[in-house]
Amino acid sequence: MSDNTIRSNSEVVLIGAGIMSATLGVILKELQPDIKIEIYERLDVAAAESSDAWNNAGTGHSAFCELNYTPEKADGSVDPKKAISIAEAFEVSRQFWSYLVQQNKVPSPENFIKSVPHMSFVWGDKNVKYLKTRFEALQKNPLFAEMLFSSDFEQLKQWMPLVMEGRQPDEKLAATTMAIGTDVNFGALTRSMFNYLEKLDGVSLYFNHEVQKLKQRDDKSWRIKITDLGSGQKRKAYTKFVFIGAGGGSLPLLEKANVPEGDGYGGFPVSGQWLKCTNPEVIAKHQAKVYGKASVGAPPMSVPHIDTRVIDGEKALLFGPFAGFSTRFLKNGSYLDLPLSIKANNLIPMLSAGFNNIPLTKYLIEQVRQSPKDRIKALREYLPSARSKDWVLEKAGQRVQVIKKGENGGGVLEFGTEVINTHDGTLAVLLGASPGASTAVSIMVDLIGRCFSDQIKTPEWEAKLKNMIPSYGQTLNDKPELLTEIRKQTSEVLKLK
Repeated sequence: MSDNTIRSNSEVVLIGAGIMSATLGVILKELQPDIKIEIYERLDVAAAESSDAWNNAGTGHSAFCELNYTPEKADGSVDPKKAISIAEAFEVSRQFWSYLVQQNKVPSPENFIKSVPHMSFVWGDKNVKYLKTRFEALQKNPLFAEMLFSSDFEQLKQWMPLVMEGRQPDEKLAATTMAIGTDVNFGALTRSMFNYLEKLDGVSLYFNHEVQKLKQRDDKSWRIKITDLGSGQKRKAYTKFVFIGAGGGSLPLLEKANVPEGDGYGGFPVSGQWLKCTNPEVIAKHQAKVYGKASVGAPPMSVPHIDTRVIDGEKALLFGPFAGFSTRFLKNGSYLDLPLSIKANNLIPMLSAGFNNIPLTKYLIEQVRQSPKDRIKALREYLPSARSKDWVLEKAGQRVQVIKKGENGGGVLEFGTEVINTHDGTLAVLLGASPGASTAVSIMVDLIGRCFSDQIKTPEWEAKLKNMIPSYGQTLNDKPELLTEIRKQTSEVLKLK
């Protein structure tokens, strides 16, 4: 009996057609134009899960407005370290996107990025004090030097008229604003990058193809078994390096790879919903991303915010996200995803993380039980004049928060983005959620440094990286003049204010 399995060889296989795979594919192709890359995606289009515009906040996450990146310490102080590292990473993304635009590798920047001010907004004495402390900790850093703070009622009305509608002058309110904030359509950007990649020699992109098995061979290369979901045709792909960037689908694939570095990892799925405004007059009154403080026990992805969005040329207004719980790891996943992900090597971390995060469980139960009236009540904390008839509920993306082994063998629930790679650098996996897409370029450059450690040290690769990212190898927060120059240049190329 003949075997009609298709076989292929490449240097790199990317699993999942989201922003991470697109970014890694483009960077590798720039560094080594003759590199052979195969990309496999389970769905029929690129960027249909976490990268899609309706499945994420669209915020160019630069820590200008997200309060969860600057938690308050027990003594009332605020540590700006995490905010600074995220702001640095977003500047790297802006440089890389500018390079792609300048080189005509992606079309007009208006397709994927717009200027939208980033604001933090709080109420009550304690929160106003915290926001002032945060402002003082951040604003002395060059990355945040343009940040403004105000608790003046008339000033706040100028910054965010819709949010201030129906409020009283004696209310304790405060906000910060950064005029250089952005709204990013990561779906449009991702698809533009794949359109560019597909035209290059040595790149093959397969949609409707699902990875079934991964196995490392004796020579350290990988054999990947894939099924064409349309025809049922089987494939075997042989490659030196595998990147798994499949969003919520990454954890099951990491388990299939059966590498020691994957031991103890689990995932906790959190789904999301938005309230979307349907009244053009209301949409026109707001021009900002306004972030507030999360409820006690809420995951960072559930920090409430009222967002101006520009999606496919249309201005939109969203509020949320409202968290939910589903056992699916992907919006287009299976209800068996969570139970099937529980294995002998991650059972204790999973149970331990569940036990140690009772407030999160309680919060999710409360969110799932919310009525339409409850959601409008939450919206009115931000827009007191909101009318329920102007808003509809939209389903957002599915995120899988990382659970990993802690130092004591128990489980730790992580809310950021985590990259795992094997010690031999032949396999890398991206797990987790925010601020992922916004910092994709830094994450992928770091991954290349770990998995292509010899090549990245060569003068050729270093020169090419500096061409794509002029600040490569430097930090901008301690070089104010370079920061000013780079921001000016990227603003001009990306047509930002």
